[in-house]
Amino acid sequence: MADDGLGAAWKLWRRRRYLVALLAFLGFFNVYALRVNLSVAIVSMTANRTDGPDEIEAEFAWGSELQGVLLSAFFWGYLVTQLPGGWLAGRLGGARVYGGGLLATALLTLVTPPVTRAGGAPWLLALRVVEGLFEGVTYPCIHALWARWAPPQERARLATFAFSGSYVGTVVSLPVCGLLANTVGWPSIFYVFGALGVLWFVTWIWQVREGPELDSRISNGELEYIQRSLGDVSQNKDLVHPWGKFLTSLPVWAIVCAHFCENWGFYTLLTQLPKFMNSTLHFDLKKAGFLSAVPYLVMAIILQGAGQLADWLVNRKLLTVTQVRKVFNCVSFGAQTIFMLLAAHLRTAAGVVSCLSLAVGIGAFAWSAFSVNHLDVAPQHASVLMGLSNTVATLPGIISPTLTGYIVQSNDDWSAIFYIASAIYLFGAIFYAVFASGERQSWAKAPPSSPPAPVNGAAAAAAAAAAAAAAAAAASYANPALELDTA
Repeated sequence: MADDGLGAAWKLWRRRRYLVALLAFLGFFNVYALRVNLSVAIVSMTANRTDGPDEIEAEFAWGSELQGVLLSAFFWGYLVTQLPGGWLAGRLGGARVYGGGLLATALLTLVTPPVTRAGGAPWLLALRVVEGLFEGVTYPCIHALWARWAPPQERARLATFAFSGSYVGTVVSLPVCGLLANTVGWPSIFYVFGALGVLWFVTWIWQVREGPELDSRISNGELEYIQRSLGDVSQNKDLVHPWGKFLTSLPVWAIVCAHFCENWGFYTLLTQLPKFMNSTLHFDLKKAGFLSAVPYLVMAIILQGAGQLADWLVNRKLLTVTQVRKVFNCVSFGAQTIFMLLAAHLRTAAGVVSCLSLAVGIGAFAWSAFSVNHLDVAPQHASVLMGLSNTVATLPGIISPTLTGYIVQSNDDWSAIFYIASAIYLFGAIFYAVFASGERQSWAKAPPSSPPAPVNGAAAAAAAAAAAAAAAAAASYANPALELDTA
């Protein structure tokens, strides 16, 4: 960490950018808790239960194929708002759209039980589609925020720490959902996590601003450090996105491909693992919820160190940005290919959970590569590029649960699901190794339209110094052979 005038690097509480990262982490915690709750709830909603000597029929008689459709419905809406979310972040601000999207999802989650009981599967399907529409803006918007808050020297650690909230949310919500369903009833799942989402939103709008120059609580030293590192990244509502360049850029398509491949395996397990544990390994709902959370616990732990390691390798000039992104992504995908193949041939709980835990956990290194790569190649367009890659990467959320439901209902062959995921991981590793880049692209090097304007009392001279040093700082991050000015 360069000198930001706030003392020792470990004193994170002095730095506003780390508070933003913490709240973004908690935001993604809620994003995924609200997303995966149905994966556990639907098992309770559609299973017969015993009450003493009596067996009570399931509240909803939905077959495996219909359940697959309901689990994929969220992603139908999620797919639609990726690109609009990135565009809105540039006009309204990433913090506002991120918070608003999560709040709307939380409110819709709160009304899920009465709506489902009133209208059955069609109403639940419609509700999940609308939830997906609102939650679809979250990932693109957070890159708009990092484009203004994250110095290049800390880009991977800040972004991956925030993203790791997704996996912690999965780790916590899967077993908690199982406990709530068994002890209180499936409606409590939606009430508890919907209320947590509303509480997070109140904290977010109170503490987070669109950029450091708008934050009255930030120190002059930290503000100057961020501006010196980033240069002019202030919100430009008139920014024109070069769509032709996006769609013909192989480094952009490498990001898109990697995002799609990682999400295929992730969404397959995210939506289907509780059912797999219950139907194939014969665990009850509570135990299936706990075991289903293990892979995401491993990923959440590894992700904390993966981002730190990526930044350390670049800042120590041991590897270039391009090399770090490729090595992290391709090693991760290669290992995931192997562990998914092993899972296809094992039928013991310990063996399957171990393989799937390692497959998902090692994906943390891929997330430290492709998920921040948008900020490398075109920081001013990062929110829209994330919208583009996440649009394509949402397709697995639609296709995989439906395909899994069809295959399982037809011949009860879970090994085919793991074979498909392995092949997709392998393709992603090859494509990213050949075409990815960690350097700012020529079409993203247009001069800034206006200098940043500190508003919290920092001297105007600091802004001028920041603009003068920006080119050197950016060049140093892109080319480790240059010395980074951290004065």
